[in-house]
Amino acid sequence: MPDRVINEALGTSEESDSLAAQEFLPEWESMSFCLSGQAEECSVTPQSRLFVYSDPTSAAADRFRLAQIRLKNLQSSRNLKSLLITSPGPGDGKTTVALNLATVLAENGRVPVLLLEADVHRPTILARLGLKPWAGLNECFRRKEDPILAIRRINPLGFYLLPAGQPQGDGSRVLRSAFVSQLLKGFASSSVGWVLIDAPPTVPIADVLTLNAHADATLLVARAGATPREAIEESIRNLGQDHVVGIILNCIEGLDRMYSRYYGYGKSGAPSKPAKRDARRGLGLGEHAK
Repeated sequence: MPDRVINEALGTSEESDSLAAQEFLPEWESMSFCLSGQAEECSVTPQSRLFVYSDPTSAAADRFRLAQIRLKNLQSSRNLKSLLITSPGPGDGKTTVALNLATVLAENGRVPVLLLEADVHRPTILARLGLKPWAGLNECFRRKEDPILAIRRINPLGFYLLPAGQPQGDGSRVLRSAFVSQLLKGFASSSVGWVLIDAPPTVPIADVLTLNAHADATLLVARAGATPREAIEESIRNLGQDHVVGIILNCIEGLDRMYSRYYGYGKSGAPSKPAKRDARRGLGLGEHAK
């Protein structure tokens, strides 16, 4: 990507932002976009919570496979490609959902999936995967560097990652910049199969709305028994009811016992309590997605 385009996209004045919007995207559309850069070997530990990879017979893994099926159906019917993943507040499990969805949608590397860590305030993905830090979105914005060069293929999970990088005091400015908006438009016009955006929580709302405007749809993550219903409803109103394609409700009790009996790992004859039901629509992911 030409330095001229990046420099203009990083401008702080209205004039430079307008110029970036005119010239940055055409450069993306004319380039041959290819995710064939450097690969990183990650370390999947229990702290990674990558259930679709490390515990494929678990309740959580099965619910992510169900989410994969539903998202692929939406992709066919609504031409869905870029998906914003957020939550009403911190600790609801959005990053866990983003990592597992990126892994399951990549289908062992057969489908090019790009995970963009846009939670520039509190990035955790590299630590969760046991990876050494490298320059990410924050550094590319500040240093006026090509963000494509910061993308790595994550093995053995099979997806591509553009990390947030080291948190900076101007994280909100990064997300609201023409640099990020045109970057997302470039990804949307590329040959990538899926673009998953691990966004900040819906508070502060301005950051999320900026990203939401450049995504095809939004997936909201809530935690059963912890996320207030009012916070979920307010998030849906702010993000747009038509834009929210679903809610993933995690930490539902009882799913692990049900799946352990089905796969033959539970104790025979041990009674199990029925899973708690929640009035909110969504996909239960078990107690793992925290």
